[in-house]
Amino acid sequence: MIKVGIIGATGYAGGELVRILTGHKDAEIKWFGSRSYIDKKYADVYQNMFQIVDAVCMDDNMEELASQVDVIFTATPQGLCASLVNEEILSKTKIIDLSADFRLKDVKVYEEWYKIEHKAPRFLDEAVYGLCEINREDVKKARLVANPGCYTTCSILTAYPLAKEGLIDMSTLIIDAKSGTSGAGRGAKVANLFCEVNENIKAYGVATHRHTPEIEEQLGYAAGEKVVLNFTPHLVPMNRGILATEYAKLKKDVSYEEVKAVYDKYYGNEKFIRVLEKDVCPETRWVEGSNYVDINFKIDPRTGRIIMMGAIDNLVKGAAGQAVQNMNLMFGIEESEGLDLVPVFP
Repeated sequence: MIKVGIIGATGYAGGELVRILTGHKDAEIKWFGSRSYIDKKYADVYQNMFQIVDAVCMDDNMEELASQVDVIFTATPQGLCASLVNEEILSKTKIIDLSADFRLKDVKVYEEWYKIEHKAPRFLDEAVYGLCEINREDVKKARLVANPGCYTTCSILTAYPLAKEGLIDMSTLIIDAKSGTSGAGRGAKVANLFCEVNENIKAYGVATHRHTPEIEEQLGYAAGEKVVLNFTPHLVPMNRGILATEYAKLKKDVSYEEVKAVYDKYYGNEKFIRVLEKDVCPETRWVEGSNYVDINFKIDPRTGRIIMMGAIDNLVKGAAGQAVQNMNLMFGIEESEGLDLVPVFP
């Protein structure tokens, strides 16, 4: 049985980790860490866990936690994990960090986009970017995994096969993405109040969103070149889900069958990536509550472009589900354990 500790267990991603892990046959949560709710019953914070979780919330003492568990999930704001982790801790336990602290390899890029000093740059080279379908073998050997962001997971996986095969001009790639409000976290913010969000859609972080360099870095590895792109996120009035619509110029004329064959080459055997049938566009409602990624594409011969589309649940494949998928790989158990979550509808 894998002994699990969660720091940040009362945020949305942390709560989703608890929900998934309570149904995991090979894992047991030993530590529900939450700086905001120390000594408060977890089920009083999330009433859906009444008579399911009896534990009380504890602090974020990673030193103590490392000696008690096999893996620590840090579902915390940027900067916290990097400020706590050290060699002694990593010698005792594995860490899956859901923040951005170890996603970017260049510390200067991290500090430029996140506006904070990186407290543990010595671990950046070691950390494995935990996009399971792409870095599976590296994840298996890792002791520190950087769990990808929600927008990035959707954006990268949607374009990855075409970038890898050199079918699109990466300098023309534009990503337009939309997310439900849970992506902004559980903290009280005026901009996320019901009356501010309902009956509204808005772009934000235009040309400045912090997931941009993460997408550029990973698609750059795939394409074998430096990638600079436009990424524009939007907030839509729903709880969960991300839809990414991506546009790029094709390098040559291709048929539907040729492009489909490329997607099937990379994703044909992937349990959690569903390449949809021709002309079926991904919708967030068909992946809600699940670890699936739905992907499709449309060739536009009139403009010589291809439109790529992807949908995920931002709290599952975009956060907690992917983190559990990484844990399964790190401990050599069935990759899908705990994640056979049928999408919820309606």
